[in-house]
Amino acid sequence: QVTLVESGGGLVQAGGSLRLSCAASGRTFSSYGMGWFRQAPGKEREFVAAISWNGGITGYVDSVKGRFTISRDNAKNTVYLQMNSLKHEDTAVYYCARGKYSYSYNRDYDYWGQGTQVTVSS
Repeated sequence: QVTLVESGGGLVQAGGSLRLSCAASGRTFSSYGMGWFRQAPGKEREFVAAISWNGGITGYVDSVKGRFTISRDNAKNTVYLQMNSLKHEDTAVYYCARGKYSYSYNRDYDYWGQGTQVTVSS
């Protein structure tokens, strides 16, 4: 059983920064890719960023490229999402997820966290 717990969300002004964390239980964290997704009110959940098992490969949705950075610390079983230059349209509940493979990009995730709210005021 894998448990993912996100933290770091909150209210920030446009142009500000937040860093989300996702702590994972289980001894196999370092074997799997991880991802971040988000869901805004009234919209479908969308892919944001992904990272491979060792951090060597990362991928982003076009709307966050150059502003968000995904990283991981396998010694701490934690994945991060550094969000800079935040925009009002980044407002959403952010979820981390464990991939089924060593790198899953925007699909093939099997475990999900409960989400953390990010609100960007304009």
